[in-house]
Amino acid sequence: MIPRWANGAAAALILSTAQAVDPIVAKGKYFFNTATGAQFFIKGVAYQQGVGVGGAVEDGKTFTDPLADFDGCNRDIPYLQQLGTNTVRVYAIDSTADHTQCMNALDAAGIYVIADLSEPGMSINRDEPQWTTDLYTRYTSVIDSLAKFPNTLGFFAGNEVTNNNTNTPASAFVKAAVRDSKAYIASQKYDHWMGVGYATNDDADTRDNLADYFNCGDQAAAVDFWGYNIYEWCGQSTFKSSGYEERTTAFQNYSVPAFFSEYGCNNPGGGASRIWQETEALYSSEMNQVWSGGIAYEYFEEQNDFGLVKVSGSDVTLSKDFTALVDQVKAVGNVQTTTKMNSTSVAAANTPRDCPAVTGKGGWAAAEALPPTPNKNTCESMVASLSCVPSEKVAAKDVGSLFGTVCGIDPTACAGITADATAGKYGDFVMCNSTQQLAYAMNQYYVNQGKSNAACDFSGQAKLVTPTQTNGAASGTGSDGTTTGSGSTTSSGSSSGGGSSSGSSSGSSSTSGGTTANSGTTNSGTTGNTSGNTTSEASTRFSDVRLIGYIVVGMCLVLTPMMR
Repeated sequence: MIPRWANGAAAALILSTAQAVDPIVAKGKYFFNTATGAQFFIKGVAYQQGVGVGGAVEDGKTFTDPLADFDGCNRDIPYLQQLGTNTVRVYAIDSTADHTQCMNALDAAGIYVIADLSEPGMSINRDEPQWTTDLYTRYTSVIDSLAKFPNTLGFFAGNEVTNNNTNTPASAFVKAAVRDSKAYIASQKYDHWMGVGYATNDDADTRDNLADYFNCGDQAAAVDFWGYNIYEWCGQSTFKSSGYEERTTAFQNYSVPAFFSEYGCNNPGGGASRIWQETEALYSSEMNQVWSGGIAYEYFEEQNDFGLVKVSGSDVTLSKDFTALVDQVKAVGNVQTTTKMNSTSVAAANTPRDCPAVTGKGGWAAAEALPPTPNKNTCESMVASLSCVPSEKVAAKDVGSLFGTVCGIDPTACAGITADATAGKYGDFVMCNSTQQLAYAMNQYYVNQGKSNAACDFSGQAKLVTPTQTNGAASGTGSDGTTTGSGSTTSSGSSSGGGSSSGSSSGSSSTSGGTTANSGTTNSGTTGNTSGNTTSEASTRFSDVRLIGYIVVGMCLVLTPMMR
C-alpha cells in the first residue's frame, strides 16, 4: 500500500512542474501533435469506477463522474504517470458538474481525455434504438462541458451498441449521433480539434461491416476515429497466433485513426495473471503504422478483478499486473516513426470504405440513410398543430400500452413516428419524445376516423384541444431528409446541428431489423452507449402476444364511447 503522504506529495509535485499538453489533430489515418508534427500514439488507461468490460455498468450502481472528483484525480495521477499514461477514457460524466480542477490536473500531467457521450440512463439502446431531442441534448451538453479544456481529445458516440448480427439496425442511430455531434462541434467553433468516434466489440460476425459502415458514405456522418475493444491476446502469445496480425491487416487501409479503445486479456481468473505482452507488440513497427496505440482496461479494481489498482479512500494498493504493465510500457519507450504531419504519405490518405450491402435479418440490416437530426422546434410545432392530444390522466407507465392501442388499431396513424433502419426510411417525428409521439399518433388516428369526437377519447386518456399552429404535423419533415410519404423521410446522412431539448430520454422508437414498435419508455442503456443494454422494463420489446393484447384492449377503448 502506498502511504497517503507520499501520494499527495507526488501529486503536488506533478501539478507544480508539468507542462500543458499540445493540441492533437487527426490527419489521414494518424493522430499528430500539431506543435511538433510528430505522430501521436495513445498510451491510455480506462479510468472510471463501476464499469465492466465493454463499458457495462455494475448492477444496481449509478455512475460516479471521475472528472468531477478532484481528490480522486489528485490521488491517481502519479500512478497513471507510472503507467506512462497520456490518455484516459471515461465512460460517463455529469455534464452539469465542474470538471475544471481534474481536467487541469490531467493537462498538467500531460494526459488527454476521451469521453463517452452517453450515461446509463441516456444512451442508444441496441434493442430499441432511437436518436431523439433528449439524447441530442445529453450528447451536446457533454461536448460543451469538456470542449473548453485543451486536453479533450474527443468523444465516443457509442460503445458496443451493435454487438452481434441481431441488432445491426441500431448502428444507423449511432451513426446519426456521430453526424450530429460532429456538426455541433463544427458549429460551435471551439479553439481546438476534437473528434467523434465509435468503439466496437470484437464480434467476428459484425466487426468488418461495422468498421465499413461507420467509415463509408458522406464523411460528415463518418467517424473521425475508430475504437476497437479487443481482448484476443492472453499470456505468452505472438503477433500471428494472437489474432493481432489478422486484425492489423484488416485495418491497414482504414482512412481514419484506429486504436484499441479497450485491451488486456479478460480470461476468467482476474488481472493478476496478465503480463501485458501485447503492449510491446501494439507499439512495435508491426502495428504502429496501422494502430494509433491503445487504452488498457482498466485502472480501478472492480467485481471482475481486472483492475490495475485497488482504491480505498485515499489509499492505493497496486495489483500484480500494474507492475507488469509498467515494465511493458518502459520497454516500449517513446514511440518514434518517420511519419510526419505534412508528409506526402499522409496527404495521400486512404479512401473511405464502401458501405456494407444490406442483406436483412441475420446479416447487415442498417441502410446508409440515417435518422433525421433531432430538432426541438419541429417537435414542438408538430404538437402545437394537433387537435387531439394525450390528457393529463396519462401516466408515464401507460404510454407504452397506449402506443400499442393506437398503432395496433391503425398502423397508418403511426407512420410519422416509425423508423425502418433496414430500408433507411424514418418518420418525420422519430426524433421527438414519447409524449410528443403519442400526441402525433392519437391525432392521426382522430383524423383518419373523420375527426369524430369518439375517436379522441381512449377511455378519457385523450382530449380535444384548439391548435395554436397550423400544418405542423403535415409539413414537419425534420431537419434532415426528403419526404417519402405521409410523415416519412429518407435521410441523406448529412446535416448541421439541430435543436436541443432538456430532460431525460423518453422517446420510444425501437427497431429490430425493420419497422419500429413504440414503447414510449425511457432509454436506459449502459454507460457510454456502452453495451446498448438496459435492465429496466423500458427496454423490453413488444412481443406479438402483447401487441395483440394491446389491439384488443384498444378496440374496446375506442368502441365503448361510440356505443354510448
